[in-house]
Amino acid sequence: FHMTNDSGVFKTEPAVGRLPLFTGRMFNQFEITKEHSGYWIDEADGRRVLLGKTLDTGQPLDYQNYRWLHRRIARSTDTRTLISTIAPPMVFTEVNSTTLKVIASGINAVEQCFWCGVANSLVLDWLLRQSITTTLNMFYLYQLPVPRLPSSDPRAKSIAVRVAQLVCTTPEFDDFAKAVGLKPQTSTGSGRSVEFGTTDPTERAKLRAELDGLVAHLYGLTEAEFAHILGTFPLVADAVKVDAHNAYRRVASGLVQ
Repeated sequence: FHMTNDSGVFKTEPAVGRLPLFTGRMFNQFEITKEHSGYWIDEADGRRVLLGKTLDTGQPLDYQNYRWLHRRIARSTDTRTLISTIAPPMVFTEVNSTTLKVIASGINAVEQCFWCGVANSLVLDWLLRQSITTTLNMFYLYQLPVPRLPSSDPRAKSIAVRVAQLVCTTPEFDDFAKAVGLKPQTSTGSGRSVEFGTTDPTERAKLRAELDGLVAHLYGLTEAEFAHILGTFPLVADAVKVDAHNAYRRVASGLVQ
């Protein structure tokens, strides 16, 4: 949805049958923030806008699925440039929060998580920073060299599971977590799982470092090459870069797979 052209269907209060409008402020790498756009859209109005002149026969649309999304407004001078996560189902997104069309692509949960892990890596971010200025259009993403691993590849599954642990921390992601193969970590007295992923800051930092190490090896980087890339992110905390470097070494020694 376009913030100006489609503003006629935006509502400023939630109500039955209204879905939230997701914007860039509402997510960060691997997580949904506590902020809100302040806008909702009646589902019927949203479907009408999305379908255009196509008759609405109740056909499934992408907003009903889990989708990869990224912030379109990005700068090479920011702490991180490519910021992405997985959107929960039943939300609409606006033009500055670009989403992957799940139905058109046929991408599954493991492949979405694998791509999210690669997209949020320091390696791919470094590659993107060589060309981007202020707006991350799909034009830039299409030019990135991204390994295409099917969900059956153990390397893809290893990355996907870690991403799912970072993303799937609230009930709306339970089905997505199951599709990736996660088991619930905690449960209520009634037995309903309430957490498939992890919210512990230390464990999340460990998972993110391992992802960076795994992706660096996926690209075939030497330790010196990876160290050079880490050094090009002046605003990233030194502890984060040290953890990523150490994770690279653990992957090389077979301690992380």
